[in-house]
Amino acid sequence: MPDDQAVRPPALRTGDTVLLVSPSGPTRPERVARGMELLTGWGLRPVLAPNAYARRGYLAGDDALRAADLNAAFADPEVRGVLCTRGGYGAQRVVDAIDMSAVRRDPKVVAGFSDITALQLALWRGARLATVHGPGAAWLDERTPPVSAESLRTALMCPEPVVVHRLPSEETAAVLAPGTATGPLLGGNLCLLTHSLGTPDMPDLTGAILLVEDVGEPPYKVDRMLTHLRRSGALAGVAGVAVGQFTDCADGWAVGVAEVLAERLGDLGVPVLGGLPIGHGVGQLTVPVGVPATMDADAGTLTVTSAVR
Repeated sequence: MPDDQAVRPPALRTGDTVLLVSPSGPTRPERVARGMELLTGWGLRPVLAPNAYARRGYLAGDDALRAADLNAAFADPEVRGVLCTRGGYGAQRVVDAIDMSAVRRDPKVVAGFSDITALQLALWRGARLATVHGPGAAWLDERTPPVSAESLRTALMCPEPVVVHRLPSEETAAVLAPGTATGPLLGGNLCLLTHSLGTPDMPDLTGAILLVEDVGEPPYKVDRMLTHLRRSGALAGVAGVAVGQFTDCADGWAVGVAEVLAERLGDLGVPVLGGLPIGHGVGQLTVPVGVPATMDADAGTLTVTSAVR
């Protein structure tokens, strides 16, 4: 997988319009208001998509409405960034309706995480678009302190490499296998990555650094997902694994999620770096995906080329 395949959209600049879309689950105005306040403070112009607050049970409106908002964002030359409000579930239901020719014609920065991994994988497959894995516009101050906000701002607006350091305080910090790996950083949410197996959007991980994180998945489910990836052959050529936050993943068994991650990833014969504050936990940081990265498990650093230019 050549690194130069990635399409890096222009960095956001002061005055740029950012459309806030909800491709997955429904959100609440009071949470999005905080995200809009932050974006405005950065000199950006956040605009709500027509169906950003739509609701249909666990979805943010009908599939057609969610797809329409995405396609409108990609087709509008005035829109320079697309920020998803939240995850939840539903992105996989609409990705086949995305006009990839519009994405390729006018690449723009797309940011989100969790269920938005499905959208990011689809944009990588259909347009080789580098995207931004980080908090959405439905902002939670208790999870995303100022360091998280600054991390997102930098990833959206600065074409400089992003460096994430291992934190010993993270639950996954003990998940380590020595060495250095280079390659495009791909992945995101483990559950969404696993559920992409058998679809056109599952990326070829040969030579790539795989990023995994998750929330609310007990250790046996994390074991099952990693075992599924292993048995499918998806991890056969991976260059390394970057392990982010696995938040609220405890259950009543004695085996913890870090032990499962260490066992299922530690014998792949590649560098593994845990303890990265990327995911659903407090202090989550933003990283580009789809672009070249270097992971040094011995130094405890993940250095990623900017998703923007």
